[in-house]
Amino acid sequence: MIDSSATPHRLPASDRRRQLVETALDLFSRKGFGGTTTKEIAAAAGVNEAIIFRHFPSKQDLYNAVLDYHHDSSALADCVTEFTRHIEANDDEGLFRALIRGMIEGHRKDLRVHRVLLFAALEGHQLGLEHARALKQPIFELLYRYVARRQSEGAIRPGNPGALLAAVAGMAAHYATMTQMFGYSVNATDSEIVDTFVGILKHGIYQDPQLMDPELQKGQ
Repeated sequence: MIDSSATPHRLPASDRRRQLVETALDLFSRKGFGGTTTKEIAAAAGVNEAIIFRHFPSKQDLYNAVLDYHHDSSALADCVTEFTRHIEANDDEGLFRALIRGMIEGHRKDLRVHRVLLFAALEGHQLGLEHARALKQPIFELLYRYVARRQSEGAIRPGNPGALLAAVAGMAAHYATMTQMFGYSVNATDSEIVDTFVGILKHGIYQDPQLMDPELQKGQ
């Protein structure tokens, strides 16, 4: 019997690299960085371990490639293009709507990357977390500058731009995690969720903002 791992089917270098990244993504998402070995990745990909190190100098390099592969996707590029279009039009609602929708759809498209990052946080894998932050930093800075500009123009109320973005992204990320990773149901479509979150951003959750004041409520 021939050991298939010893005689891997030959693929073009780019295809082999993509196969290894996809295989590693699947294993890292289920076992974390520390719980996954390059030997396991090689076995799952049907190659010998030397093939991995032919494409990636170390397991950390393979892990970084997993994160890069996700962020290089055309879907992310499309999101940035859409963000830029709304920014150039000063379309605040359109931008926040696109951000919320994109985060929810991104979780639904492939939860594996989000599981990988959750594992990284739980494992204290700082190199992985730093790499992920570096990949997302340009998008955060793009949005931060826009919010700060719109605040200076009087369109968005004063406050820390980063805190505002955390509020927007936090609603979407928590909803996506709660429903798609933990299995909760809120009996609403994605479109309804996006509309609700955008409504909260625009108007808050009270019909009358004064009702948030406990002293006013006592006097009623």
